[in-house]
Amino acid sequence: MSGETPVDACANCGKQESSDAVRLKICKACRSVKYCSVGCQRAHWKQHKAACKKLAKELEEERRTCSQRNERPEGDFCPICTLPIPLQMEDHSIFNVCCMKR
Repeated sequence: MSGETPVDACANCGKQESSDAVRLKICKACRSVKYCSVGCQRAHWKQHKAACKKLAKELEEERRTCSQRNERPEGDFCPICTLPIPLQMEDHSIFNVCCMKR
């Protein structure tokens, strides 16, 4: 996408999005550019390909990293009430958040 093209415009032809005539569709891989038609997307592909693959890889790595951070390790459940503990106990509290026992 060139620096001159507005965010809400086709990356190939520059056509602006309007509520009636043009509905821009976002690139599914990198989510950084928009196109007014499949024809414009195909015509712009040679220019967009390298940046698209790089951005798509970064998005995938970020998604993978975020999902790994949110996974609950084994043993992260209260031994008394067996509910999942929302915070890492050793980092945030000396009490079990779910039942307030030590």
